Amino acid sequence: MKFLATIGLEVHVQLLTRTKMFCACKTDYGAGENTQVCPVCLGYPGALPVINEEAVRLTVLTGLMLGSKINRFSKFDRKNYFYPDMPKNYQISQYDCPFCVGGAVEITCGEKVKKVSLTRIHLEEDVGKNMHIGELSSVDFNRAGHPLMEVVTEPDMASPEEAFAFLLALKQILNYGLVSRCNLEEGNVRCDINCSIRPEGRERLGVKTEIKNLNTFKGVFQALNYEIARQTEVLNSGGMITQETRRWDSERGVTESMRSKEEAHDYRYFPDPDLLPVLLSREQIQLWEKDIPELPRQRCARLARQYAIPEYDAKVLSADKDLADFFEKAAGLSVNPKAVSNFVMTEMLRLLAEKEMEIKDAQITPQSLAELVKLADEGKINSNSAKQIFAALFEKGGAPGRLMEAMGLVQVSDAGEIEDFVRKAMESNPKSVSDYRAGKEAALKYLVGQVMRLSRGKANPQMARELLKQKLG
Repeated sequence: MKFLATIGLEVHVQLLTRTKMFCACKTDYGAGENTQVCPVCLGYPGALPVINEEAVRLTVLTGLMLGSKINRFSKFDRKNYFYPDMPKNYQISQYDCPFCVGGAVEITCGEKVKKVSLTRIHLEEDVGKNMHIGELSSVDFNRAGHPLMEVVTEPDMASPEEAFAFLLALKQILNYGLVSRCNLEEGNVRCDINCSIRPEGRERLGVKTEIKNLNTFKGVFQALNYEIARQTEVLNSGGMITQETRRWDSERGVTESMRSKEEAHDYRYFPDPDLLPVLLSREQIQLWEKDIPELPRQRCARLARQYAIPEYDAKVLSADKDLADFFEKAAGLSVNPKAVSNFVMTEMLRLLAEKEMEIKDAQITPQSLAELVKLADEGKINSNSAKQIFAALFEKGGAPGRLMEAMGLVQVSDAGEIEDFVRKAMESNPKSVSDYRAGKEAALKYLVGQVMRLSRGKANPQMARELLKQKLG
């Protein structure tokens, strides 16, 4: 029997604020354990929370970017449950009056474009972090109280690929809005999955399972693949799916049961008596609307139009705000935006991936890239030399012109010098010469390569090719 998958996500996003959700403790990543804590985030009796206005602004801004309805009346509730990383025994969250309702994220999956509808976006506080080393366990409360925005989708996705595309699209939008760093290694984005399957042709959804605390997009993709296959096997063998919470074991590549699934009434929500409701005026929301940035899809269309680059280039560049910013600064200083795009999409992305760096950590500047493109366009360096200079600029920065001289990469375009290299290449490779004269075109490419080798990569390859063809007859 063929089954259809139905997937919904709950994405937890740490907001980019300097201080915590309900106190003035800092949110710096990497600080010593339990050094950014106070009576409020540790839940001491009598400590009173104060709402972080910037966290509210970032949550509402996210709703505005995603087309949500913004509730002018909102409130915080206590979500009651016990866990060692939450000393109050309740989490301040939102229940029936979140800041944002509805909205959607447009995704592209293969050739298919679709909108994934959102249920709500609400704001809550993060919990601490449990750590287990051998037989010892400890809790770091630095993370407790960090503003945490939860984006809850409708069960609109039908495959792990669509879920992956949704997470990528959401991350891009949040980056553009400067809502979150979205650094997965720092735990800025975590995800819970709701997944069910049903026989093809049946409308009613199947029994869902929840998979908790995925902290990588790859993990979400792999966990979904496993869970859909597991549920399919259970039903095909005559079994039944149990509504439960499961965990993803990335080392074993399996999901495994944690506990039965809680319902909302299990948490005994009630309004937090220490916090007044939040009332947003129309004027305040309109003021925050002015912070809506140009979003990735809009920027993609504009880059293609403004710089006359292929849609593919524009899509790759606009996927990362910092990359797109760098490209635009360099392209604005160059008469050849396509060449700038080529360098950013190939050399820049390759080096960033190899060295596991972010673009802000690279030493090359937009000005130096524009100058490098100019040197290549003027024929002062060939493409191989340009790549070598780019790599040097990436590592240490500097002026491309001076690097070109210092590295001895000025292109040789003197016909006399190149003729000398051509002669030596033909004398050293008589078989290639005879092969070309016998009609083997590939031999010419080999001989051009030999000229480039003899010139240590500095010969003008086009001139070398033309001179070889003349000499070969």
